[in-house]
Amino acid sequence: MNPKHTGDSETAKPHRRRPRYSGKNPRAFHLKYKELNPGKYPDTAEKVLASGKTPAGTHRPIMVQEVLEVLQPKPGHIAVDATLGYGGHAREILRRILPGGRLIALDTDPIELPKTEARLRTEFFPNDPSPIVPRAHPDPLPGGERRRSGPDTLTIVHSNFAGLARALAAQGVEGVDIILADLGLSSMQIDNPERGFTYKVDGPLDLRMNPNKGRSAAEFLAGVEAGALAELLRENADEPRAELLATAVVEAHAKHPIQTTRDLRTVIERALPGAQDREITLRRVFQALRIEINDEFGALETFLRFLPQCLKPGGRAAILTFHSGEDRRVKRFLEEGLRMEVYSSGSEEVIRPAPAEIRSNPRAAPAKLRWAERATKVP
Repeated sequence: MNPKHTGDSETAKPHRRRPRYSGKNPRAFHLKYKELNPGKYPDTAEKVLASGKTPAGTHRPIMVQEVLEVLQPKPGHIAVDATLGYGGHAREILRRILPGGRLIALDTDPIELPKTEARLRTEFFPNDPSPIVPRAHPDPLPGGERRRSGPDTLTIVHSNFAGLARALAAQGVEGVDIILADLGLSSMQIDNPERGFTYKVDGPLDLRMNPNKGRSAAEFLAGVEAGALAELLRENADEPRAELLATAVVEAHAKHPIQTTRDLRTVIERALPGAQDREITLRRVFQALRIEINDEFGALETFLRFLPQCLKPGGRAAILTFHSGEDRRVKRFLEEGLRMEVYSSGSEEVIRPAPAEIRSNPRAAPAKLRWAERATKVP
């Protein structure tokens, strides 16, 4: 066949087929095109889910039924998903507050937020003509970019959940019936090596939820002292060998900059030769750095401090935590609210995922759910 020519006599590029999987299951994230497109390849996604794993680029919401039982969403409710992520919880809440309800969803991740918004709009508002405005800048408006769809049923806010009170005020909303905050890292963030959240594959040592803001983990390590790093490892991850590891990291960085996840992993492994718990230690080190880079504890405490005023009297809040540092703070704030009679009721014991959920989704294992209901009369 003769090549086609344009008016400028340019030869059309020949069609290039997508590279085939180099085996049954590709290991590299960017090669998992079937998992990354579950709508086109549903059979592949189902097989991955059946194996107890999460398809690349997606996320499985955790403790959905327990969250719904606690929050009790009903038609007409105004609800907040303060950590939208992949939108699994938001999807189930939306289904229950319609008709007449409204969901306000926040997330700080500028990479995943538009993808999730597009999925929710396509599913719930397929005939909505309002466009999805491209984000040319991470924060084009004070308090983040705000859009409604449905109309007025779904409002997307590009903001950290610490800014919830400000986001509601900007919407003219004085209080809501439901607030959910899922503090876990989403699977699509963990699995994408370009985000730098995992030590399991090599990638830039970034760890930022919003890569357009603040310092990366590599930049942070370039200026931190051993004492400060050791304190951070203890406070953020309860790391028992904080001094040893902090010294190893700082000394290694002085010889060669730590710029990738593999660089940091190598330093930690060399500092613990023969240790049986190196995998757990690596997890704690990356967790501690991520918390520092994103000021996660500061954001959580701000969120908890303003939480009561964001709820209507009788409104309920549910918070999913995934490590002891988060859970201690949530427990302290909610218990203090009960003592001060700001909350009328709450979880007497922490709620954990069912064994069946942990078997089907091992990433649910560390989850803890706590909740509280705002008092109808606040002192």
